[in-house]
Amino acid sequence: QVQLVESGGGLVQAGGSLRLSCAASGRTFSNYAMGWFRQAPGKEREFVATINWSGSSTYYADSVKGRFTISRDNAKNTVYLQMNSLKPEDTAVYYCATASSKVMTTTGRRYDYWGQGTQVTVSS
Repeated sequence: QVQLVESGGGLVQAGGSLRLSCAASGRTFSNYAMGWFRQAPGKEREFVATINWSGSSTYYADSVKGRFTISRDNAKNTVYLQMNSLKPEDTAVYYCATASSKVMTTTGRRYDYWGQGTQVTVSS
């Protein structure tokens, strides 16, 4: 059974930083691309960042480009999201997900397993 467990969320002031972690188990982590998504209250889930199976390629939503960094450690079966220069509009529940292939994707339906989410709240 595949499990994804996020951690690292919390309350931070605008301009601050947080690092989210997502620990994966249940299948060969390095065979799959990974992604981060978020959902704010009253809004649809949106793509944040994705990384390919090896970590050699990444892609970001325009709203976080230059502020967020996705990375992975295949030896630890963990994907990370370093979030800097946080803004109140970054407030959301953040979810990690594992894609159905090695290729990174921004499309939610191409991810077949999801974590339970971790809350990030940025105060102004």
